[in-house]
Amino acid sequence: MSAKSEQVSPTAYATGYFWYRHGLSHPALATPQGKRLDRGFRLLIGAAKALSGISLEALMLARHRGIDALLTQAIEDGRVGQVIEIAAGLSPRGWAFANRYGKKLTYLETDLPQMAATKRRLLDDAKLLSKQHRVLDLNALRSEGPDSLAAIAATLDPRLGTAIITEGLMNYLSPAQARFVWSEIATTLKQFPQGLYLADAYLMNEQRSAGMAAFGAALQVFVRGRMHVHYRTEPEAISTLKAAGFDTVAMHRAADLPVNRDIASTRGADRVRILEARTCPSHAGFP
Repeated sequence: MSAKSEQVSPTAYATGYFWYRHGLSHPALATPQGKRLDRGFRLLIGAAKALSGISLEALMLARHRGIDALLTQAIEDGRVGQVIEIAAGLSPRGWAFANRYGKKLTYLETDLPQMAATKRRLLDDAKLLSKQHRVLDLNALRSEGPDSLAAIAATLDPRLGTAIITEGLMNYLSPAQARFVWSEIATTLKQFPQGLYLADAYLMNEQRSAGMAAFGAALQVFVRGRMHVHYRTEPEAISTLKAAGFDTVAMHRAADLPVNRDIASTRGADRVRILEARTCPSHAGFP
């Protein structure tokens, strides 16, 4: 994710159509490119499942639903009134939450310029954007400038609890890049009375098998890049995030969340965790 990587990736189009195919998205985000690429995506999913027994569909659904569930809880509890989603791609989350909460929630979707422009056009043509729901340019690897996380966060209300989400992003980043982004997120969230970071996460000790190796190789072919798993164990993940500046960190098994009950027994849903990190030192109900 460098400043030069500004073209819209095939993965963004394919996953955009994937969410639509599963009834989670708006037709405006189901592009012709996505429909074509989704055919190839389904072939990849089928091949990966045949080689590994693991369903990429179950993994993607488990992580997406899990993040949604934890974000919903934080909003309903009054802890979050603003959201920044980094590398949102053609995810339906911004549309879905803006549609559900209206003026009660400010939702900023962000991505590199070309991807952001594409999504902005699709949503604007469908009249789905508003003052509370915007799509902005952001390069998560920059610490300053108008397209930095700090600059975008500065446009929000400093009196409101704020969440930052990265779904499907961190595994594209090298360890050094990931540490930089986590530090930037923690520093940003500390400016608000309550800060919440939600992301999908994977542990090396849960991914080691011949099947998972085949699965990972197939996935890297599709995304046209190397994928990184940043932690060996759950304690290592927690210590890594705390070192980045978060005060409390929890790792939820996505398959154990009630929202994923229907796919909990499907291999794939059990291979992803939902990372929940906060910058408030304590909060009732947080483990």
